Amino acid sequence: MLDLLIILAYFVVIMAIGVVSRTRSGATAEEFFISGRRLRWPSIALSTIATNIHAGHFLGIAGSAYLYGLAQANLEINAVFGLLLAAFVFVPLYLKQRVVTITQFFEARFGAKVATTYSLLTMVLYGFLYLGTALFWGAYAADALFPAQTALIHPDPATRVMIMMVALGVFSAAYTWLGGLTAVVRTDAVQFVLLLGGGLVLTFLAVREAGGWGALQQGGLLHLHLPADHPKLPWTAIGAMLLLNLNYWGANQVILQRALAARSVRDAQLGLLAGGVLKYLTALITAVPAIALAVILEDRPLADPDLAYPTLVNLLLPVGLRGLVLCGLFASLMSTVDSIFNSLSTLWSVDIYKRRLRPQADDAQVIAMGRRAIVATLLTGLAFGFFQVRVKFGDPGFALTHWFNDMTYYIKVGFVILVASAVFLKAARPNLVLAMMVATVGIKLGLERAFPDAAYFNITALTILIGFAVVAGESLGRTGGMTPWRELGHAADRTAARAGLALAASLVLVQAVFH
Repeated sequence: MLDLLIILAYFVVIMAIGVVSRTRSGATAEEFFISGRRLRWPSIALSTIATNIHAGHFLGIAGSAYLYGLAQANLEINAVFGLLLAAFVFVPLYLKQRVVTITQFFEARFGAKVATTYSLLTMVLYGFLYLGTALFWGAYAADALFPAQTALIHPDPATRVMIMMVALGVFSAAYTWLGGLTAVVRTDAVQFVLLLGGGLVLTFLAVREAGGWGALQQGGLLHLHLPADHPKLPWTAIGAMLLLNLNYWGANQVILQRALAARSVRDAQLGLLAGGVLKYLTALITAVPAIALAVILEDRPLADPDLAYPTLVNLLLPVGLRGLVLCGLFASLMSTVDSIFNSLSTLWSVDIYKRRLRPQADDAQVIAMGRRAIVATLLTGLAFGFFQVRVKFGDPGFALTHWFNDMTYYIKVGFVILVASAVFLKAARPNLVLAMMVATVGIKLGLERAFPDAAYFNITALTILIGFAVVAGESLGRTGGMTPWRELGHAADRTAARAGLALAASLVLVQAVFH
């Protein structure tokens, strides 16, 4: 009962913050979608990383770390590289043009056809795949942690997970509908503190139960680099992760909307760099507890690796603390979901409705259309989430994380080619860029058939390199050059520059220490 009261109090507080943050009548579209460009760096840091983390990190990444060890944390740790590029290369370009959506930057470089394709594919990727996955993991976690209580919702596990998905989605959509980005940022700050606090508590208890850090080292799972022939996470996969970071951290409306709302370049840069520090903590609280569980359950392995995190919670935490950790999981879910709602409503209302369908629309009409887009996004996300319920409950041993990653990469590889062509090439041909964004789907499928035993990360990296080589080869042959390096990097001041160097050095050090 205490756990349930803690969770209920959490939902009340979050909704109260959302209501207090509601957008005033007569607000401009810029105020609703990017908070009137008033965000300071702490808000940018907390909200950006809270958006990045969702319940799938705690369950999916923990499940993979339980099987493969610290190598799974490469996805978190190497995000630091993407954040450095975002801070010093991409975001200064966006802020210089004062764009509301990253689509506007691509339109200035390649025209309306490429930009609209990017917007539509982003809406599919996040409004369908990412949103559905986030809602699924949140409901799945609640069911795994409190089976007796959730059984009251419905006797069938799959059905009650779907019911909880609807409830969580509607709740997040409600306060996003009320307050736009301001409500998202304020609730994200509270939610990140909760998810980090709960995660650190469980990490400490799990390592202690396993016998300390020395026991984890003896277990052989504290290595970031696995052999090149590993079927899922070979060390060569790091190359694909770094390439994919060009899109995820450098040209992703859902992630960068807070940076676009920064009051200055300095605030945007310090916020993203602080986010890089927070990524180390997220790697710690998602991967290390699962590694500890592998040591604890050495002689009695789990049938479903995705239940590693709930197993730890039920094994180690008393009443009250379990409620806190579940609040952290819900917080990770809703900080992702509300950001998806806000960013996709921005893309639809600004890029499609205002720019393509009704240029004469005023701010009130644009905001109204954005709110309708929130509802539509919820429905599409739930549809894919329900599909994942059927997949997971049909085969409990199926590890969803790598399947989901591989599926999303069919779209992401095209985005990497798009942003790399826009930023690093002087004059890439728009039609060729668009053609390669589409062609990479076929290239990836062809490579998977040609090399069926290759890790999907390696296939992804090769697909990106082939696609970009085609665009770059044509561009360099025609113009003879790439964008000068001196035009790509920009630090707002010495503080930002020194912080960036320190963060880059830390990434190299971590890779060396945990080799």
